[in-house]
Amino acid sequence: MMNYRMTSYILGSIAVITAGLMLIPFLMTFGYGEDLSSTALGFGVTIAILLAAGIPFIVKKPKNTHITSSCGFVTVALAWILMSIAGALPLCISRVIPNFIDCIFEMVSGFTTTGATIMTNIDAAPKSILFWRSMTHWIGGMGILVFVVALLPKTGPAIVHLMKAEVPGPEFGKLVSKLRFTARILYCIYLALTVLQVIFLVASPKMDLYDAVVFSMSTAGTGGFSNRGISVAYYDSVYIDVVITVFMMLFAANFNVFYFILIGRVSAALRSEEFRTMFIIFGVATLLMTVSLTVYDIYDNFWESLRYAAFQAASVMSTTGFATADFNTWPTLCHVVLLALMFIGGSAGSTAGGLKVSRIVIGAKSAVAGVRKVYSPRGVFPVKLDGRPLSDELRTSVGHYFIGYFLVTVISLVLISLAEVDSVGLVENFSAVATCINNVGPGLGSFGPMYSFAHLTGFSKIVLSFTMLMGRLEIIPILLLFYPKAWSKA
Repeated sequence: MMNYRMTSYILGSIAVITAGLMLIPFLMTFGYGEDLSSTALGFGVTIAILLAAGIPFIVKKPKNTHITSSCGFVTVALAWILMSIAGALPLCISRVIPNFIDCIFEMVSGFTTTGATIMTNIDAAPKSILFWRSMTHWIGGMGILVFVVALLPKTGPAIVHLMKAEVPGPEFGKLVSKLRFTARILYCIYLALTVLQVIFLVASPKMDLYDAVVFSMSTAGTGGFSNRGISVAYYDSVYIDVVITVFMMLFAANFNVFYFILIGRVSAALRSEEFRTMFIIFGVATLLMTVSLTVYDIYDNFWESLRYAAFQAASVMSTTGFATADFNTWPTLCHVVLLALMFIGGSAGSTAGGLKVSRIVIGAKSAVAGVRKVYSPRGVFPVKLDGRPLSDELRTSVGHYFIGYFLVTVISLVLISLAEVDSVGLVENFSAVATCINNVGPGLGSFGPMYSFAHLTGFSKIVLSFTMLMGRLEIIPILLLFYPKAWSKA
């Protein structure tokens, strides 16, 4: 059931907030002396459109602020589509990316923190545009609706449906009693970690403040856009590699862990089963790739192999998508490990994509419990996470998500294969779909870290744009857009 007035109010608020955020790259066009008839015009016109479209809907707050679950999910889906279209306008108007479908793909990739790009000459692009690309990662990483909830002076209990739809993971929980305070805590932690990374990166003589901010915003959102065509490999610095590796893993962790640490409950944070499992998977993956790279003499020694393996494992598992090497040239075992990490992803309640470690743990434990149940039909085998028994409803929802995720992957792969029959092979098509639904960025072959998605047809780019949105919003909100009953008036 839809509350159209409240939905319009929320979308209007997002339009105005997006316009305000876009002022930053708009002012940068003057600071960097860019062509005012292109980038400044692009941002200026878009800001004017967003304000004109948004202000009329937020002048008066609706009396009925109630939002049902389906209304909240549809509103979130519409919000993300609105942001993607609005974010694409400066790129199209400035002619930095002349094709509007390419602009939409780039911005969907940005806001969903995927990092797949159609740009082939990134180093030559205006600084304001490159800043805006990375900024979309930062906005989309934690979620624009979470930001709106944090800003609102008063929120009703119905607003929880917005955050449920936008915060990734099998379940959503409040850190404190009031929802808007939970949103503010999350954003404060998010901002603090981003600033901390900027400080560490600026400490390197190879990075200036602009580069540090661009890379930090992309790391925070686990997106992967940068102002360098060859990504982090441009700097060839062990220090920068280590800093970015550490922060990619931090942003891939559940933010609840950081909150527990802040309030002094360090033991509770370290007891998180998902947190421990994520780092165990990361360690095993790093070790396997390091050994493989060493055995095949890809690099000069073990430590150099460890450097590149750890960075790429963190980059793919966190779904950031940065690169310090072209892993297309790595042994097959490395490709298998990276593909597995691509699907696993980071933790629930983080900015990372993928299936999420908690779902993998719950799915594995449910499978074991199912086998034990067959062996002992009268036995009771509860599935626990962090020592807490999980409800049947939660376990069922995880199973449903796996099925939906599989179906979306297969359908997207079929559509891409039909459109790209003469250009790329099945493995490359599969990697393109996998990297988009998991919001990673680079895939294999012609979709590798040193290439782009520019060679795809317009149809394929539209399909992959929806795939990225489904991956970021975890399928249901996008599907509800096509369910007629979800649009019925309350």
